[in-house]
Amino acid sequence: MKTLRKTPVLLAVTGALALGACASTATPYQPAGLNGQRGGYAEQRLEQDRYRVSFAGNSVTSREQVEMSLLLRAAELTVENGYDWFQTVDRATDRDSRVIAQPDPFYSPYGGFWGPRWRYYHRGYWSPWGPSWGNEIDYRQVDRYEASAEIKMGRGEKPNNDANAFNAREVIANLSPRVTRPTTK
Repeated sequence: MKTLRKTPVLLAVTGALALGACASTATPYQPAGLNGQRGGYAEQRLEQDRYRVSFAGNSVTSREQVEMSLLLRAAELTVENGYDWFQTVDRATDRDSRVIAQPDPFYSPYGGFWGPRWRYYHRGYWSPWGPSWGNEIDYRQVDRYEASAEIKMGRGEKPNNDANAFNAREVIANLSPRVTRPTTK
């Protein structure tokens, strides 16, 4: 009889682990819209030596990864256009933050069963920790980052006294191995 009571719990835990294994991966370093993906990099030429560059990540892509990808794309554009260094004239990183409600994985729509309750912040209070009956909701915050910059490109030695000036080849050498590349199938 004890085996029958454990079966729903084991099925719920197995299902939760399977869903966790299917979690999405970070936005790869590639043009925006490639392979139907929302994120990636984009650029727009403003003048001969000026571009607006952006990189948008998904909910799994860290802020650091988004900002590194932006700088890498700016460096690649600089070299592709025959320049040696670039300067970020205007740079920003935006965060889109949302709270998502998910049903408790231990709740069964066929009558429910006893299971643990997770804490969550709701209407100014933290919920108590402990067992409960019924359909509980689990809340989590999801963040997405998008970085953008206007860059000005230059030839020769980069300005030494400008903290916003970057040697394009050094940026490529240092950041290229650290960004997430698309997986080939």
